[in-house]
Amino acid sequence: MAANAQASSAQKVADRELEEKLGHNAIVDAKQATDDEHAQTLWQGLRENRRAVLWSVLISMTIIMEGYDTVLIGNFFAYPEFQKKFGRYFDTVGWQVTGEWQTALNMGSTVGAIVGGLINGYIATRYGYRWTMIVSLGILNGFIFVVFFASSAAVLLVGQILCGLSWGVFATLAPAYASEVCPTNLRGYLTTYVNLCWATGQLIASGVLRGCLGIQGEMGYRIPFAIQWLWPVPLMAICFLAPESPWWLVRSENLEQAKRSIARLAGEKTEEQINNQLAMMVHTIQMEAEVTRGATYLDCFKGDNLRRTEIVCVAFMGQILSGSSFAYTPTYFFTTAGMPPTQAFNLSLGAKGIAFIGTVLSWWLISYWGRRPLYIGGIGSLSVVLILIGILDVSAGKRSLWPSGGLCVLWLFIYSLTIGPLAYSIISETSSVRLRPLSVVLSRTSYQIINIISQFLQAYMMNPVEWNLLGKTGFFWGGTAFCVFVWSYFRLPEVKDRTYEELDILFMNRVSAREFAKTHVDPYATLGTELGEVMQVQGKESEPN
Repeated sequence: MAANAQASSAQKVADRELEEKLGHNAIVDAKQATDDEHAQTLWQGLRENRRAVLWSVLISMTIIMEGYDTVLIGNFFAYPEFQKKFGRYFDTVGWQVTGEWQTALNMGSTVGAIVGGLINGYIATRYGYRWTMIVSLGILNGFIFVVFFASSAAVLLVGQILCGLSWGVFATLAPAYASEVCPTNLRGYLTTYVNLCWATGQLIASGVLRGCLGIQGEMGYRIPFAIQWLWPVPLMAICFLAPESPWWLVRSENLEQAKRSIARLAGEKTEEQINNQLAMMVHTIQMEAEVTRGATYLDCFKGDNLRRTEIVCVAFMGQILSGSSFAYTPTYFFTTAGMPPTQAFNLSLGAKGIAFIGTVLSWWLISYWGRRPLYIGGIGSLSVVLILIGILDVSAGKRSLWPSGGLCVLWLFIYSLTIGPLAYSIISETSSVRLRPLSVVLSRTSYQIINIISQFLQAYMMNPVEWNLLGKTGFFWGGTAFCVFVWSYFRLPEVKDRTYEELDILFMNRVSAREFAKTHVDPYATLGTELGEVMQVQGKESEPN
């Protein structure tokens, strides 16, 4: 106890000394750091922040696990060995997992992710990103045993819920960490990289499922579950070695540790640049402190933060409302429509490869076009593709199987090129710095709630022993995608090339979403008098006696 108190006291003394060292220069240094970020080219940003890029890439790999699992359960419903173990035999269609159990198993990890994400909002705010991630990975290692040895659908459901607790943490922490360790010109790339990890996990899962398709007995579906054990321990080691987010350390008033974290993340930054960056973080936090003091979920719905919460929640919900439950993993759709399982899984594997390529290409588009045009154009295009799938099903029936498959691949490419990766960038950049862990959790929770409704509807729409709508489902999801298209045109702002200070001012001044990109802001304009006084003092101090 005495040692802890002494260490805490020493930390406070070090922070006070650092604040005194910043002193009158803090405003000048903060403005200099902001100007440097705007002037920095992409290659300069990569060179000066190469360690930050590396740590962000490694931490985001936790999303591979969530992406891997989302493909497993949805495709297992078309998996012969899984159908025999957890389904029933119907005289008309053979072995099938009923609509009730499809809904429950799909929802299991989603429910767990909601609970895990909400808890994570408080835990990450208090204990930091690194230790929250380490504990979550350790817990997941144990929960995988439940799904691997599940003897019934009920036990498998419990395992999915328990695993979902950890996946909810990964899905909210990874984009938040990526947005906080890198400068403005790299944020878009590293937050959208989160979606590439998602696509990578799904590509790996599709390959594993295709490879295990011919294995007889329960190991045919247990091996894909067992592969999840490859990830947690190496990722725990990475998280232990990674530097903590300097923004979280500043929010926690650990300025000396924040400075050390910035130094660890920097590649070729001088002592002056590190001090400038720290001063900018302190200045941004102070700007938000009065309206977000205490950092509770309720604060996300107060003042201009209500608009920011709306944007991050609806933008993330757009991933589901764009029809992802239907078109993202279409294997079950094609097998129920009459396509042989082998061909359906081959198509799924190829589609996931297309998704990977689309996400990589999105990095180039986002750097030139920004977030708003890509999101609006993407969601509008997805709506058209889904309606075309519905029209084909009505007009051609089973003859439309392969044309519909081609449209699903096209849908997946457009999704991976636009709203798939962009949603992660939007939720990470739009939220205020002090409320970011809580805001990202709320956006993910909104996503998961819509996902639950989507999975319930999708299980019944596609199941041949339930509603059996098949391709006509495209009409429904095409309509929901169009609603998001209308919302995004009027409500989604452009955040490209904006520092967090500038975004704070734009939201405080209630600038229209369509005017965000054209509006000029100066975070230091209101401090002009004080800044002038500081520079005068510096000039006098530099004069010879």
